[in-house]
Amino acid sequence: MENAKKEKIDVLGLRCPEPLMLIRKKMRELSEGDILEIIADDPATLRDVPNLCTHLGYTLVSVTSDSPYVFVLRR
Repeated sequence: MENAKKEKIDVLGLRCPEPLMLIRKKMRELSEGDILEIIADDPATLRDVPNLCTHLGYTLVSVTSDSPYVFVLRR
């Protein structure tokens, strides 16, 4: 998407449910097709972020498997 905005949030050091609350808040601010990159170190985010995407209809573009984890989501 040519005009897609790219945002980034750092949730390092935060534990569940704080990262998810911040991700949800930021995703609500974005438009359809925009990208959000999340940097996290809570192992629970490896389960929780994909679940959040499934339940709220976001696309999980990519995720790294080593901490700090980098998630890329598309609204």
